[in-house]
Amino acid sequence: MGGFRYCDASLPYAERVRDLVGRLTLEEKVRNLGDRAEGAARVGLPPYLWWGEALHGVSDTGPGGTRFGDVVPGATSFPLVINSAAAFNETLWGAIGGAVSTEIRAMYNLGHAELTYWSPNINVVRDPRWGRASETPGEDPFVVGRYAVSFVRAMQDIDAGGPGADPFARPIKVSSCCKHYAAYDVDAWLTADRLTFDARVEERDMIETFERPFEMCVRDGDASCVMCSYNRINGVPACANARLLSETVRGEWQLHGYIVSDCDSVRVMVRDAKWLGYNGVEATAAAMKAGLDLDCGMYWEGAQDFFTAFGLDAVRQGKLRESEVDNALRNLYLTLMRLGFFDGIPELESLGADDVCTEEHKELAADAARQGMVLIKNDHGRLPLDINKVHSLSLVGLLQHINATDVMLGDYRGKPCRVVTPYDAIRKVVSATSAHVCDDGACGTAADVKTVDATIVIAGLNMSVEKEGNDREDLLLPWNQTNWISAVAEASPFPIVLVIISAGGVDVSFAQNNPKIGAIVWAGYPGEEGGTAIADVLFGKYNPGGRLPLTWYKNEYISKIPMTSMALRPVADKGFPGRTYKFYGGPEVLYPFGHGLSYSNFSYASDTTGASVTARVAAWESCKQLTRKPGTAPLACPAVNVAGHGCQEEVSFSPSVANRGSRDGTHVVMVYTVPPAEVDDAPLKQLVAFRRVFVPAGAAVQVPFTLNVCKAFAIVEETAYTVVPSGVSTVLVGDEALSFSFPVKIELAV
Repeated sequence: MGGFRYCDASLPYAERVRDLVGRLTLEEKVRNLGDRAEGAARVGLPPYLWWGEALHGVSDTGPGGTRFGDVVPGATSFPLVINSAAAFNETLWGAIGGAVSTEIRAMYNLGHAELTYWSPNINVVRDPRWGRASETPGEDPFVVGRYAVSFVRAMQDIDAGGPGADPFARPIKVSSCCKHYAAYDVDAWLTADRLTFDARVEERDMIETFERPFEMCVRDGDASCVMCSYNRINGVPACANARLLSETVRGEWQLHGYIVSDCDSVRVMVRDAKWLGYNGVEATAAAMKAGLDLDCGMYWEGAQDFFTAFGLDAVRQGKLRESEVDNALRNLYLTLMRLGFFDGIPELESLGADDVCTEEHKELAADAARQGMVLIKNDHGRLPLDINKVHSLSLVGLLQHINATDVMLGDYRGKPCRVVTPYDAIRKVVSATSAHVCDDGACGTAADVKTVDATIVIAGLNMSVEKEGNDREDLLLPWNQTNWISAVAEASPFPIVLVIISAGGVDVSFAQNNPKIGAIVWAGYPGEEGGTAIADVLFGKYNPGGRLPLTWYKNEYISKIPMTSMALRPVADKGFPGRTYKFYGGPEVLYPFGHGLSYSNFSYASDTTGASVTARVAAWESCKQLTRKPGTAPLACPAVNVAGHGCQEEVSFSPSVANRGSRDGTHVVMVYTVPPAEVDDAPLKQLVAFRRVFVPAGAAVQVPFTLNVCKAFAIVEETAYTVVPSGVSTVLVGDEALSFSFPVKIELAV
């Protein structure tokens, strides 16, 4: 091996990989196209297990690439992604990604992990019934994309590299993979399931919603992997769609890495979707020719991945070129080269057991849970509870919620460092805390709650209701919780506090409208330190500042639109009201996207009363048409195509955020743009920037924003062009009662 060029660390990665692939026989090549790559002992190539999961901490899901035990009994289990998203804090997202990658790299050094992890999940939550909402950053494609960039950069970056640096030669700490591409958000709803579902999607929705987070992940985050999804899109499986994979991900977005299938997706084409009547050989050839590099098989079925099983025959039968196999292997082994799989990365080799489950990481998990808590109701200042007045307390709920050793960890968890339950944490604050466990039918606590100073009810969902492979049937609390929560509230002499454990929105109209339920806190699935975070918020040690990353609809919503309708905009002839805050036009929702209260009172001030921008349309550009409302006057140049424009124009402003309360607090400033009123079928508003800021009590801080016109004011026309419309758009800062706005006149000069 001393003479093999692929072993010469002084040579460029690309040259070494070319030498490695060139030394392999066709049989050896094919045996390395699956997630359990066999290697090739003949040329010294070791085997490798590609499948790793790190959604919200190091997980041992998969065929054994990540292993807990002996020197690594567990790893930090952070809140579920939907919780972290509710913090609206990119710095936090990056800190979590950095901690997770450090623990992975430490475990790798100890022989307990590999280096490729298929996280984050960046599918947009289009429908509130989707079972995998807990795994994602919510319903807004911009927020989802920014989460992806922050998390992936922190997972991967050692040195971002300077201008002109070869991105394929940039070393990375851990390979991060954005999934599931694309238009995937139906798991199992009525007769529809993800293995056979054909998502019928308009091109505008693909660009505007379903593709946007992935484009941001690849272009801005420089992710080294993209995972394609099970479903078909307009008849074609995502993992065999050359337009999506080769043309878009690798061609337009310039992926510097590999493309992997969601596990068993190639088999699904044959067994479940029965796509074009293809057999294993034909499906393998179609997927590889479309740009798929690695096939993940289903290890728990003892099944061999299709590429390994049928790749050899695909080449021998003339359906696949060996050069296409070579291209896939080059993408895979370039990634491993960048990870130091062959050479090591000296600055990371000192990491070990002391870098896993550190006190710093556990505190970060607690802080992430605190930042993601959302105060959604607080009548008459019921919260925070005053520890000087609350000497006895009743904690009521299902055992799985009040002693949430399992529920708080959610799905794709590993083995946590520890678990602090709500009961444990609350009892540390109020020693006279009595726990009352309810069952599915009733909660016999009426006598008990009458004699205590405060009652906290913890209720909600769990992974049997919302998880991968299981979409929700409704938006209500299961297990008769509504009835016994109301009974407890009625029996209590003081308004009770309700804590909701869930990912998706829950119709708690009964609680919102009940004056005997004084406060509601959404806790999500807050991870191993979740109990501490809940107690800190309830007793005022932490002032909540989270915002809902999802619209919470009333249960009537589910009768208005089937989950399988992929359209985001309202469909008038079918009575579909639209989806997400950007397009929903139905009756009032329970809690809007971005809703969140605080123990402080904030206000805005701004000197900006308006702005104007002149964008010069160059000779090589052409004006684009806009779908305008009937009766509006035509324009000489209605819009300009973002793809061909220089995009140097900006709008800057700097609002002041004042804290008029008596407590220090954090506040999320959310910035939306609203297209010109004359434009038809446009988003009602779209989030284009956000920032979480700390504001001391009685103080004010300036929060500067600079909006790039092409990014912040662009819309996707029905022709699927992304354009900047001429006319008067609006910048809207804030939500609900706390907001201000100003007009921005955009003139397109031809």
